[in-house]
Amino acid sequence: MTIDRRQFLKTTAVAGTALGLGLPLTGCGSKTETEVSKAGYQPVLADKPLKLLILGGTAFLGPACVEAAQARGHELTLFNRGRTNPHLFPDLEKLQGDRKNDLVALEGRQWDAVIDTSGYVPGHVTDSAKLLGPNVGHYVFVSTISVYKDYKVIGMDETAPVGTLEDPTTEEVNGETYGPLKALCEQAAEAEMPGRVTNIRPGLIVGPRDRSDRFTYWPVRVGRGGEVLAPGTPEDLIQFIDVRDLGEFIIHALEKRLPGVYNCDSPAGEYSMGKLLNGCQEVSGSDARFTWCDSGFLEEQEVSAWGDMPCWVPAEDDYLGFGKVSAAKAVAAGLGRRPLDTTIRETINWWNDQPVERRDRMRAGIAPDREAEVLRAWHDRG
Repeated sequence: MTIDRRQFLKTTAVAGTALGLGLPLTGCGSKTETEVSKAGYQPVLADKPLKLLILGGTAFLGPACVEAAQARGHELTLFNRGRTNPHLFPDLEKLQGDRKNDLVALEGRQWDAVIDTSGYVPGHVTDSAKLLGPNVGHYVFVSTISVYKDYKVIGMDETAPVGTLEDPTTEEVNGETYGPLKALCEQAAEAEMPGRVTNIRPGLIVGPRDRSDRFTYWPVRVGRGGEVLAPGTPEDLIQFIDVRDLGEFIIHALEKRLPGVYNCDSPAGEYSMGKLLNGCQEVSGSDARFTWCDSGFLEEQEVSAWGDMPCWVPAEDDYLGFGKVSAAKAVAAGLGRRPLDTTIRETINWWNDQPVERRDRMRAGIAPDREAEVLRAWHDRG
């Protein structure tokens, strides 16, 4: 099945972002501590809460980080434009500005760590890291697994080549530039704060508050019951991470001052399409029955992987390693995963609480009429 990489990356760019993972702060190394202290930053003792700054903080991953940090007793400040969900977290300190051209509110302030959930252009990351570096102990940048050049390699890890741009100065974020720009953002943060940066590369982020519906489609569709168009085979591997698990690992990473790059995803082989769909059926208790259609047929019917069939890309050609990216480093460092049925159930509960007009406009997945048409075509083939 031919996959349009541009469309795949474009849809990847749309969303992109209580296990007790955090451990007491033990310091960030004597050399770094000394250098930072000279610049004005004073490391917080292990038994005291951290002062954290989040660049963003009010959409999907941001709230998950806030809630994980609050559960650990940390003190939080949010910096953003004040446009997205301004009603959230009324008790937190909120600084208003625009990372593109207005960082004045951050000047002269000190924090133990910063979480950057909103960096897409390397110049903007350079500006924030340069300004904050002298007064911040650690910088956590939320990148993406889309930084990788391709998915041809099975089991690739953090050392795999990343994508590049003919014009690295571009600030246009689209399906072609999203991944390479994120890779440049990682490099920009490290250049300004060497040895004090954690680059987080999540895969598909799922769970409550997801605005893309790329995971939500399956629990909702399976919950309706009846014959369900299912892509490929039940054994096709997929990967994703619950947004709450990702938020908790980010807090853990800054508490432990973990340096370097981490693929934050489910371990390769943990989830398959069959496991996901069967899990949705078990949680919903529906009478759904799955009709598995091969990738060749779906291509003939112009049913797109990842878009019409969310979470799924056939492991073919340039995507031979899709669903098989190594997350071993992050798991060894403390990345946890809540049970799949918990993610499914709590995603459905969140979805059912959304306004009717939101639930009437699923943003991913094949439309019901089109699904029925494709299923008829499948059965007509005999």
